[in-house]
Amino acid sequence: METTVNIHDAKTHLSRLLAQVAKGKEFVIARAGRPVARLSPLVSHGPRKPGAFLGQLQVPDTFFDPLPAKELKAWEGS
Repeated sequence: METTVNIHDAKTHLSRLLAQVAKGKEFVIARAGRPVARLSPLVSHGPRKPGAFLGQLQVPDTFFDPLPAKELKAWEGS
């Protein structure tokens, strides 16, 4: 369940709000009673694992070949 707080209260009590957000609570920040932002916890996916896609992706042998002149100009903005 989310709670609505006005901007002034959010600025005044940001540290307290963030402590509650860290515990899973959500807040809607409103200006003159109109919602303008949501303060919610970030979802952590845990630490990244190097090599997670090892062997799952294929790079063609032509990947490092020089680009055709027309395409090279397009990449260079000419």
